[in-house]
Amino acid sequence: MRILIAGELNVDLVLQNYHSFPAVGTEVLVDDVTLTLGSSSAICAAGLARLGNAVTFAGRVGADSWGELCLNRLSAFGIDSSRVITDRTVKTGITVSITSPRDRALVTYLGSIAASVAEDFPDQCFDGFDHLHAASFFLQKALRPGLKRVLAAASRHGLTTSLDPGFDPDEQWGRDLLDVLGEVDIFLPNEVELERVTGVKDRDEALRAQANGRTLTVAKLGSEGCAAMVDGQIVKAPAFQVKTVDTTGAGDSFNAGFLHAWLRKRPLADAMVFAAACGALSTLGSGGTTSQPTEEEALEFLKHH
Repeated sequence: MRILIAGELNVDLVLQNYHSFPAVGTEVLVDDVTLTLGSSSAICAAGLARLGNAVTFAGRVGADSWGELCLNRLSAFGIDSSRVITDRTVKTGITVSITSPRDRALVTYLGSIAASVAEDFPDQCFDGFDHLHAASFFLQKALRPGLKRVLAAASRHGLTTSLDPGFDPDEQWGRDLLDVLGEVDIFLPNEVELERVTGVKDRDEALRAQANGRTLTVAKLGSEGCAAMVDGQIVKAPAFQVKTVDTTGAGDSFNAGFLHAWLRKRPLADAMVFAAACGALSTLGSGGTTSQPTEEEALEFLKHH
């Protein structure tokens, strides 16, 4: 499948296995550190490429060493970065991820993350692609006002579309996201994002509240697996128990697995289980991209689980 990513790029500084979580005025220790390619979009792109898809990334980086790192890593994953713009007016973004096997906290400097605009995606850019994926709706601040227009153009050119909203650091959860979903085929929130977007705490009811007649919402529920609603019926798949090293990017690897299977028209339940396997396997290494599986590795994992 030929997939275009309308995404944000940044590096991740992963501080792994904190001994205690830092409080203001204190210093804590971690067991390891990694500087690697970050961003929801890039981790999903890497996962899709690892699974065997032809992936092109469109976004922006700064004219700096972090931007160069992002481009080099995309190339190493076999991702076409020819549509990434080097923007001399911004610094490449960075996210500091403070992790443990249980969860993580993120601190982000936006920089280039917020720099892409709808005009970076003229109609002709969709030629030759099957699918458009976008992520980090609330972080891509300059793209946000025009994202619906970009998604609509992709649909007119015959592409299917998907969106992972990401967390809203401002905790505003603007209603414009619901409007954008009218142009989205697959919506991929986690459990917190689903609740905040819909204003409904019960997950099954939140999935029903999300229904708009077009969009398939697949909610990532952490250790509880994932859930979706089809024709008024809730479909669920469990999570896999593995010896987790780092949860960074697990949801983005889940996205890659789901899109890989869904684009090949696999049954929804099968696509959800495959996605859960991809998400679980991604947690076996530090950083979001070091342990993403190939299709063969994910299928082999499923044989034994």
